[in-house]
Amino acid sequence: MQDDLLVVGFDLETQTEVHIGKRPLEHWRTLGYGRSETVVCFYCWHGIDAPPAARVPLLARGRIGGLVRPHFAHPANMAPPGGHSHETVWHINAKHRLARWASSLPNVTRVRLEQWTEQRNRRADVHVDLADGARLALEAQRELITDELREARHRDYAAAGIRDVWFIRPDTRIPHVLFAENIPAWTLLHRDAAAEARLGEPHARGPQWWTKDLRLFGPQHPPCAGDPVVPERFPLADLGLDVGGVTLPPAMTERLAVQAARIQQDADQARTQHEQAQRRRHEASTRQGPRPWTPAPLPPVRPIPRPAGEGPPVCEVRHHPLAEPLVRFGRHILC
Repeated sequence: MQDDLLVVGFDLETQTEVHIGKRPLEHWRTLGYGRSETVVCFYCWHGIDAPPAARVPLLARGRIGGLVRPHFAHPANMAPPGGHSHETVWHINAKHRLARWASSLPNVTRVRLEQWTEQRNRRADVHVDLADGARLALEAQRELITDELREARHRDYAAAGIRDVWFIRPDTRIPHVLFAENIPAWTLLHRDAAAEARLGEPHARGPQWWTKDLRLFGPQHPPCAGDPVVPERFPLADLGLDVGGVTLPPAMTERLAVQAARIQQDADQARTQHEQAQRRRHEASTRQGPRPWTPAPLPPVRPIPRPAGEGPPVCEVRHHPLAEPLVRFGRHILC
């Protein structure tokens, strides 16, 4: 069954949304179609793709170990024409899955759905309070949004002291503006109760690469905008939350730390080799000593012709008579 087609139930007695996995199948069957009929389709009841307060009791289908996993379904001929919007179903399921996951974490003190900020300018799909006082907004994004809209949400959450954390629907392109702002983005996979991260591929090591940010030369989370990425999938149960958002599983964190240590070692070695090469070049030039001084060659002498029959040659500057040795220079020494 596709993730988009999972149906959420609504318990009319408790006035709460319910999911098939919270109780045994037989429990839901006693409350569903043909029995007490107090568990109805959440979407129909709330007027999504149906008239408001449409009461459609649900069937609980599937069996333990069967090929089809347990799920709620509309009775025959009672679903809206064409079914419910896949995007809407995915979004509602995503919110509840994220809320259940966050509630299971030991450092989470409160989880609320559809919670407004104090300024009432943003409503988080899932608002999470952590034990250290940090607040998170888990956003289940079912379709690509513009960079301007996402940045507006980010600014409003930041102004309210809330960290926004983004979970994207499968087969939806992740906006690279997130990576440009060093914000991770996750793909939420209902089917496997998992989330997928994007790690940037290591950058090429160019000249004097060890002088740059060494994080660029290993797997980066989040990646740089425009970098090739490698997907890494994790069970939701292995992920955590802190003030920075989603935390990677300990095994992955250790793996990245080992790679970072190896890169640091390579950088130290490259820096040492570069400094040694510079020192050797300096020592070699010192051993050779300074070059011997050689005077610059004199300019070529321009003989001054003397017309026949005239007096002795004179200095071309002062016009005084020249001694015979200076005749070929055409001027006195100090001229």
